[in-house]
Amino acid sequence: MRSADPYLRIQNLTKKFGEFTALSDISLEIFEGEFVCFLGPSGCGKTTLLRAIAGLDIQTFGEIEQNGKDISSLPPAERDFGIVFQSYALFPNLTIQRNIAFGLENLKKPKTEVESRVVELLELVGLSDQKDKYPAQLSGGQQQRVALARAIAISPGLLLLDEPLSALDAKVRGKLRHEIKDLQNRLGITTIMVTHDQEEALTMADRIVVINEGIIEQVGTPQEIYNAPETTFVADFIGSMNFLSGVRAGENRIEVGEQVFTIDNALWKADSEQNHDVVIAIRPEDIVVGAASENCIDASVDSVEFLGPFVRAELSSPALSGQSIQADFSANRVRSEQLEVGSKLQISLPVNSIRMFNRASRV
Repeated sequence: MRSADPYLRIQNLTKKFGEFTALSDISLEIFEGEFVCFLGPSGCGKTTLLRAIAGLDIQTFGEIEQNGKDISSLPPAERDFGIVFQSYALFPNLTIQRNIAFGLENLKKPKTEVESRVVELLELVGLSDQKDKYPAQLSGGQQQRVALARAIAISPGLLLLDEPLSALDAKVRGKLRHEIKDLQNRLGITTIMVTHDQEEALTMADRIVVINEGIIEQVGTPQEIYNAPETTFVADFIGSMNFLSGVRAGENRIEVGEQVFTIDNALWKADSEQNHDVVIAIRPEDIVVGAASENCIDASVDSVEFLGPFVRAELSSPALSGQSIQADFSANRVRSEQLEVGSKLQISLPVNSIRMFNRASRV
């Protein structure tokens, strides 16, 4: 059962570099045992926030509390965390077992305790047979396992991961992210990972913190972030999304070009429900081929993009007054419907799959 008190509490944190504000009034609570991802585009402030938590870049304003203790102004050496960097940062002149033992030796732990802990960790990350090798003799994935083992060797209360998989190729990255998540589950260690990779965040995180231009756009589970984006930035950044500009045409109706769509007002995301100019958003995979009772459009296939397990088609319709829409179809559906450039079809936009935003919120 989750404790009612957060393990890490960040309050009103702001970080400035000269006149530039990298983080603006960030407040966030992270609970013990959680795996939280900071997700956002390059330069959004996610790594700056991680470094502030670690004390590597002290915040300009604001407070950080870990396990009930104010660590806002403590140097890194006095904070309870282990960290893994994108570059691994292993000592090239030390063997794998010496790399892992480094932190324990610095803490003046007894030799037998260090040796026992290193053996345990080598087994945990599956590198028992590599202990006498040097980092340069290992693959990138193996080096990252060593970096993880070194970070958790001292049993820190908090594990910080700064884009740990970005230097690896796609296949190794996919395998290692499952290993990291499994390791975190077994250890129960509170973990924060910085990433710009949506897939990593969606598959690994208990909660995702979406950051953009130094502010938090949304915090939620992967399902909440994907299925219920609260801002147009989140809707656009996570996965693929169609946006169609329109105007309100009644309590639950939106006019897009010559087409009127029925919407679910419960899914309205707007600062003011009286706003006349709106944007409706729907994911390509939610587009349905065939007639339905509501929100049907006659469309033409303008282009087809093969993406392996599915095909993404660019569709247009005179009813949408020049606005196009993307739809994803399985390879089987493409074959059965004989979809190709120039094909005519009828599609529908399910009411419960359309989200609405004020147009002013979309830049």
